Order: sequence, then structure tokens, then C-alpha cells
Amino acid sequence: MSDCGAGNQPKQAEILIDLSRCTLTLRAGGNRLKVYPVAVGNSKTPSPVGRFRIIHKARWGGGFGTRWMGLDVPWGTYGIHGTNKPGLIGQRVSHGCIRMHNRDVEAVFELVEAGTPVTIQGTVNYQALVLGSRGALVQRVQGKLQEMGYYEGICNGIFDSETEAALSLFQKEKGLPVKGQAHYSDLRALGVEVEQS
Repeated sequence: MSDCGAGNQPKQAEILIDLSRCTLTLRAGGNRLKVYPVAVGNSKTPSPVGRFRIIHKARWGGGFGTRWMGLDVPWGTYGIHGTNKPGLIGQRVSHGCIRMHNRDVEAVFELVEAGTPVTIQGTVNYQALVLGSRGALVQRVQGKLQEMGYYEGICNGIFDSETEAALSLFQKEKGLPVKGQAHYSDLRALGVEVEQS
């Protein structure tokens, strides 16, 4: 995989991905340039939710389409890429990446560069969090624990032993069962909103 730059980046380019609508909107200088249909993650392998940046670009071939734009999601490898299954665009079928028609990903690829902000909007579904869990929900829990002074680590979306210790201390001080895991009642006590499926 080789990094590629682009010289035609629109002023203040940014990408907004709406998981509920399966769309990617390219914006520049506050103006909407184009809206593209995309495929997004499914319920078992959801797309990350939050604010990220493109960290590298590559020209690809094969099953991942013709272009790749990797995102700085701290808990895994996610990106925006083409597909060899264009009939699945508009559906929730990926393993978390954002899939585009090859012609669309090629157009976006030429207009953005490394560092372009990418906001992915969507709901975060409830799941019990345990040591080793990863994702946007873990990152939100870490953020809340940090706001309350229980967690001093990096909000990286990885439920590690430091997150477990901070959560256990929070549970103890709030009179909750101390299990070092985050269940629905713990998330409510932290003020973390989730969708229950």
C-alpha cells in the first residue's frame, strides 16, 4: 500500500457520514459539494461513531475497490474504500468500513488529503463492556470516567485494565455492584446514552 497525496483539495474539505441514511457528504468551506450513497457496518460489526481524520490514502485493487482512505480510529482499522460488490451500496453490510461505488471513491480521493476531518454520525447500540471490548461505546465510557476524575488514561475505545480499575472505583463510590464491567445500569449511572436493540 502506498501513500498518495492530492493537489486539488477543496478549501477546508470535510466528510460527514450519516450511518442511518447510508450517505457520505463531501463539504468544503461550509458548503455541501456532493452526497454519495455508501454501505456501512452491520449490527455485529458496526461502523465507528465519532470524529476522526484521514491518515493515509492508497490506490488499491481487488475486493476493496480502487481506492482506500484510512481513518485514525484508535480501536481498529477502518476506512473509506471502494467495492467489487456495488449492489450492496446503501445497505448495512460491511465489517465497519464505509464502502462506496468505485467511481465515487475515486472522485472523493482526488478532492481530500491526509488530515481531512471525517465525522461519522449514528447511534451506539448497547452491549455489555468487559476487559478487551473495543469501540465507540468504550470510548464514551472512558470519556465520562475521565470527566468525573476516575480515569486518567487515553480515551482510545479499548477497554483495558486501567479502564476496568476506573470503572470499579466509580461503581464502588456510587454504591453499584463492583464488577469492573459496564452493563446497562452502569451506563445509565455514567450518563452514557445507548440504543437498546
